[in-house]
Amino acid sequence: MTRLSVEMLAADGVEPITSAGHAQLGIAVLAGIAVIVLLITKFKLHAFLALTIGSLALGAFAGAPLDKAIASFTTGLGATVAGVGVLIALGAILGRLLADSGGADRIVDTILARAGGRSMPWAMVLIASVIGLPLFFEVGVVLLIPVVLMVAKRGNYSLMRIGIPALAGLSVMHGLVPPHPGPLVAIDAVDANLGVTLALGVLVAVPTVIIAGPVFSRYAARWVDVPAPDRMIPQRPSEDLEKRPGFGITLVTILLPVVMMLAKALVDIVVDDPENTVQRVFDVVGSPLIALLTAVVVGMFTLGRAAGFTKDRISSTVEKSLAPIAGILLIVGAGGGFKQTLIDSGVGRMVLEISEDWSIPALLLAWLIAVAIRLATGSATVATISAAGLVAPLAADMSTAHTALLVLAIGAGSLFFSHVNDAGFWLVKEYFGLSVGQNIKTWSVMETIISVVAGGLVLLLSLVI
Repeated sequence: MTRLSVEMLAADGVEPITSAGHAQLGIAVLAGIAVIVLLITKFKLHAFLALTIGSLALGAFAGAPLDKAIASFTTGLGATVAGVGVLIALGAILGRLLADSGGADRIVDTILARAGGRSMPWAMVLIASVIGLPLFFEVGVVLLIPVVLMVAKRGNYSLMRIGIPALAGLSVMHGLVPPHPGPLVAIDAVDANLGVTLALGVLVAVPTVIIAGPVFSRYAARWVDVPAPDRMIPQRPSEDLEKRPGFGITLVTILLPVVMMLAKALVDIVVDDPENTVQRVFDVVGSPLIALLTAVVVGMFTLGRAAGFTKDRISSTVEKSLAPIAGILLIVGAGGGFKQTLIDSGVGRMVLEISEDWSIPALLLAWLIAVAIRLATGSATVATISAAGLVAPLAADMSTAHTALLVLAIGAGSLFFSHVNDAGFWLVKEYFGLSVGQNIKTWSVMETIISVVAGGLVLLLSLVI
């Protein structure tokens, strides 16, 4: 297993923007994170502004000239948005087409019609995992939780028995499986192979979601026994549609980008020749941009036209899908700016120099750093972006598989113990009608289980791959 080596940074050619010592840099990091946390939690400032101010504060505390700190932040912001911004936009379009056309309801209805009794939690985790592939976590919650509440109400099921598996499916997909923004940013930061990361991510995600979903939901239902709140059960959005896309074609549309990216990974493994024509073709076909763009274009016909949408209606759906993600793009970009400020301040070099004699494996260190930032900021995406920037030098001499595992270790750590500084915490609390204590005993514990199980599986895989 790869150990820490200070030479990893010596070869990357990055000159710190400050000559501060370890103590000053350590204080600067803590101060920068503290500023972000206080601005988000105490002053309720938008995460984009908090990250921007926190990045500048980090540079100031580290003793960096203000112009260089600004340059680091804007460089990181631009690079991050350029790398994942288009993918986020395409994912939002596909998610909106899925919701507005009734395709999501079609999948839910079909699976639920064939499930019942003890199999219902397994059906819910399957639905959430499939639906969660192209959707942001928050979008998935808004889309699926009303259905979860209706199922619990009509079938007289325990809300936690049905809800926890659905949340686990969404959360695991969000943290471990590209093309979600967090994993994509981490892949870009450590220069990992997306296809290999996707394949290993699915391998880790399956047992993780089973343990944190259907298995844990048994205990969660005993700890918190509450009915589905009537006020949170709205009318399903697609009931006014005269027709909806079929189950099979909807499933094919959702899985299309994943299949294209997995195909690229398989060709990379089998052919393993960058100059080979077949591999070069699949490098294009399986790139995230082309895969998601293809799914969106196909979805306009298989989802939009199948639901009877006119050209104007499809255009309106696409337009409406882009407005809500402006904040997400800015937050992700600012997180990248914060990451770049960390790197340019020499924090990554400091971490390696301090811990070069430690016997902590690189993957475990990546997980622990992501856990610390997640607990401090409440954002899985910010934790992923920042941790990826700090541990990127560790990937310098790693194999392709271990670099992918480094991304997954970061993703697993970024999901640890969601609490009051996480917007997702309040989203789940309000939808399920829980108290803060009840939400901690169910949602927060579930997130911790996901983080620990996934992190453990990553370490086990690193021993055999």
